[in-house]
Amino acid sequence: SFEGRVEVYHNGKWGTICDDQWDDRDAEVVCRQLGLSGNPKALSWAHFGQGSGPILLDEVECSGNELSLDQCKKSDWGQQNCDHIEDAGVSCDPFTGMGCFSSPPLSADLPPLAEGSVRLAGGRSPHEGRVEVYYNGDWGTVCDDGWTDLNAQVVCRQLGFR
Repeated sequence: SFEGRVEVYHNGKWGTICDDQWDDRDAEVVCRQLGLSGNPKALSWAHFGQGSGPILLDEVECSGNELSLDQCKKSDWGQQNCDHIEDAGVSCDPFTGMGCFSSPPLSADLPPLAEGSVRLAGGRSPHEGRVEVYYNGDWGTVCDDGWTDLNAQVVCRQLGFR
């Protein structure tokens, strides 16, 4: 699975993390530590249900570049002021992949569609969605077999995103 409540193992016990200061940079480190790619999202307020047992970490503040939570700024192990209603969670959703950032250039003079033109369809915003390719006068979808973040980066650049 690529999302859920975050639990850590310390001194022979599994425990949860309090969501104080919990943000997407912390989620990025958790996803990296688990070997998951995708779009890291931090979730708070026991989004995936309340844990049981000890709350082992609080005030986690990662820069996003760390290899594990242990390298992040945080409270001492076991030092916390939380209840399980504040258990932290993450989503490392591989289906959102890289996403495209910023906005494509605007042009009043749009050229005619060329073979191999791409567009995003069905997303929640203009910078995400299903990849479609223009071929032989029609739009078609792209199979995701072997699809990687590198492919997503190429599509984003082709659309004028960074």
